Amino acid sequence: MKLVILGGGGFRVPLVYGALLGDHAEGRVTEVVLHDLDAARLGAIARVLAEQADGVPDAPSVTATTDLDEALRGADFVFSAIRVGGLEGRAADERVALAEDVLGQETVGAGGIAYGLRTVPVAVDIARRVRELAPDAWVINFTNPAGLVTEAMSRHIGDRVIGICDSPVGLGRRVARVLGGNPDEAFIDYVGLNHLGWLRGLRIVGRDELPRLLADPELLGSFEEGRLFGTDWLRSLGAIPNEYLHYYYFNRETVRAYQEAEQTRGAFLRDQQGGFYAEMARAAAPALKTWDDTRAEREATYMAENREASGAGERAEQDLESGGYEKVALALMRAIARDERATLILNVRNGTTLSALDADAVIEVPCSVDANGAHPLSVSPLPGHATGLVCAVKAVEREVLAAAESGSLATAVKAFALHPLVDSVTVARRLAEGYRGVHPGLAYLR
Repeated sequence: MKLVILGGGGFRVPLVYGALLGDHAEGRVTEVVLHDLDAARLGAIARVLAEQADGVPDAPSVTATTDLDEALRGADFVFSAIRVGGLEGRAADERVALAEDVLGQETVGAGGIAYGLRTVPVAVDIARRVRELAPDAWVINFTNPAGLVTEAMSRHIGDRVIGICDSPVGLGRRVARVLGGNPDEAFIDYVGLNHLGWLRGLRIVGRDELPRLLADPELLGSFEEGRLFGTDWLRSLGAIPNEYLHYYYFNRETVRAYQEAEQTRGAFLRDQQGGFYAEMARAAAPALKTWDDTRAEREATYMAENREASGAGERAEQDLESGGYEKVALALMRAIARDERATLILNVRNGTTLSALDADAVIEVPCSVDANGAHPLSVSPLPGHATGLVCAVKAVEREVLAAAESGSLATAVKAFALHPLVDSVTVARRLAEGYRGVHPGLAYLR
């Protein structure tokens, strides 16, 4: 099978290739094509992949190109992990928002809206090119904001685009481990939007063990989300929120921590990864070791401002393991290509799963996956507070899609103004103008 990775010069690509190297079954990926607009970044990542493959029998071949059409022709799967505007764009998203005393995180609030406004037009163009050049291909979307971008692409290629995220998987694995279960065998009852969901149950050998966790304050406070949100709040909710809900539940504290930080997350990653790619320009640089050292630092500093705001302290060693989005991507490809049934938490069209949303709304929910794609499983209704938040944020996503399609600045302002973390229409107008001033890619808004 041929796998095309869009954003192939991106820092996390070796995670995907590493997962492929462990797959030796029939019907596996045998050809990987990296596509990126930056030839130097492509070359750097290709070097890392070459060292990963050294000594591995039957390693998938790797080629690189800056020609999108060339990359897509004949693709069986397309993995999309692009970053429109690069990490400099992410850092700018944070700066503009924080200057208005609102959150600038890349997928949540003002920053997420700005990122979506410049990414959706590019993602839509990719979907159209896939439909033309590789109509039988499946698109696995990891491009953020993942739910919003997946929904934009689904309007052109339907259910052949599936969004993935490692956040709910990581949450489920941590909870299963705390409860003494095997994370690979537990069923995670989780639902919401991307970066806006709740774990409402975790079944181990058919029994829901979440009530036992919520009843034990010591156990509840022993893992990342317990320290981040506090045990009292988790017991009040009766669920374990996705870590990104910390931006909603503790917004003032998080904004203050971001404003007081020496560097925002985007600025840190811009500088850190800039150092990695600069080092990789040296022919003698040990590619895999340089990448691995950079990755370890990246994981250790993840959501540092939130932990600072909550007093959660440094990340525990057992929490440094990622949710494994590359493993989710591999499991998804296996299930479709080999018709091997799997249950995975994915971003797919709602259908009739959540009655508060329409059928085309992309949600994040456990799905049964087979050769015909991903099928959302039935879930119990969300409580009122969660339904209200999901509906409000989905309405904002729809305004972002409308603005991207029409080029209407007024609609973009509406998207900012309606977001729960933006508290003023006046601020929304300044945000829209501020982002247009720093992002050439938003010049289409008028």
